[in-house]
Amino acid sequence: MNELSSFLVNFAFNFLAAFLVVRFIYYPSTQNKAYVFTFLAFNTIIYFVLHFMKSIEIGFGVGFGLFAVFSILRYRTDPIPIREMTYLFIIAALPLMNSVGIVSDLWPQLALANIAVLAIMAVLEKEWGFRYETSKPIVYEKIELIRPERRAELLADLEKRTGLKIKRVVIGKVDFLHDVANLRVYYHDQLQDDWLNGAEVTATVNSNEAA
Repeated sequence: MNELSSFLVNFAFNFLAAFLVVRFIYYPSTQNKAYVFTFLAFNTIIYFVLHFMKSIEIGFGVGFGLFAVFSILRYRTDPIPIREMTYLFIIAALPLMNSVGIVSDLWPQLALANIAVLAIMAVLEKEWGFRYETSKPIVYEKIELIRPERRAELLADLEKRTGLKIKRVVIGKVDFLHDVANLRVYYHDQLQDDWLNGAEVTATVNSNEAA
């Protein structure tokens, strides 16, 4: 196999692995298109940089350096959530791993490693054996319901007014001057979380909404 053929085969292999992660693991779970471009662009450019480096050691350093720079900056105008940062790390790490195939005969190991990454990510995203707890901050005005003996009434009122199946509530700062309390509600419903995030709902409850 000549150098051009090797380059094309390795690129296709690496891009396929990244595409499977983004299209069939990340996107079905989040339905968020905002980071699809970023993930695939990162994967592609890091692979190209590594390929054209004369030294694999230098290439690895540059690859991790690119990821570190963007991790620190976190796209300052639009901070990336920790979930997306995890995917970004995986997408950036794939070309570092798959570029080894350019100079060595490690296809069986590379194939198994990529399959393992895909399998682990799929298992985690399907929540097989796990329950991911999501939380939202709420400014709550029915301050009389935060008393321990009225916890059941508090949960019922929050579920009715937010539409969330709330597992537990943590009471934060209480402002008796304005009769409001800062609450954090915890729940497991991923679909409702996606809807709230997508709609950019401000989780502020007041008595007018209840009417």
